[in-house]
Amino acid sequence: MAFNKDSVGGTLLVAFMVCLVCAVVVSTAAVTLRPTQEANRILDRQVNILRAAGRYEPGVNVQEEFDKIARRFVDIETGEYVDMPDDYDQRRAARDDQMGRRLSGDQDIASIRRQARVAEVYIVRNEAGEAERLILPMHGYGLWSTMYGFLSLETDINTIAGIVFYEHGETPGLGGEIENPRWRSLWEGKKLFDEDGDVAFQVIKGSVDSGTPDAEHKVDGLSGATLTANGVTNMVRFWVGANGFGPYLERLKNDSSLLN
Repeated sequence: MAFNKDSVGGTLLVAFMVCLVCAVVVSTAAVTLRPTQEANRILDRQVNILRAAGRYEPGVNVQEEFDKIARRFVDIETGEYVDMPDDYDQRRAARDDQMGRRLSGDQDIASIRRQARVAEVYIVRNEAGEAERLILPMHGYGLWSTMYGFLSLETDINTIAGIVFYEHGETPGLGGEIENPRWRSLWEGKKLFDEDGDVAFQVIKGSVDSGTPDAEHKVDGLSGATLTANGVTNMVRFWVGANGFGPYLERLKNDSSLLN
């Protein structure tokens, strides 16, 4: 029987075949490229950790430099180191009923809803094997999205060495300025905690008056992005507070050898 491509049935058959071929091509590409995508995701994460560590520059051997940084796992509740497999995924753990926990409204100042019970940290050491910086992964909700970044601390566990944001959906030119190197440079040397040990860090609205007593705890706001700036403040305060890395940081303050 002759095939009439101009008939209704023929048109539908051709459309079906085109869709089928396209589906096969897209599915094949997705499966084939998945390992490459995962490798690129890992590489991007390593680059941003190196940036937070102050160890990244164009042309550097990323894997070689990253291998010099120690990855440790911390029990959020106790602040103690624990052993986890190399392929541990903190985001996936947060969604798991056993490996994660739901935060109450009072706890969840960063608006992340759930949190992994074990978090990873990175310890940067110099050539002599001495700890130079501690890098804490953080995330929290801004205006439009969850912002992911790495906060780098000096070994006094109070002075900020740097901040890097590597994933977010904030408005380009406004909240998206959290990636601006000029703004991120304002964080260097700022202090997280006041003399009583309370979290005092804040991204303020406007510019910091360097003459004020608490200027060392404040960073200039982002013009036109107050809600994003508030989200950044809440994110930092959550993760260095009692429901984040607080117990771990307290242990480090009392025993710096834990960084070794």
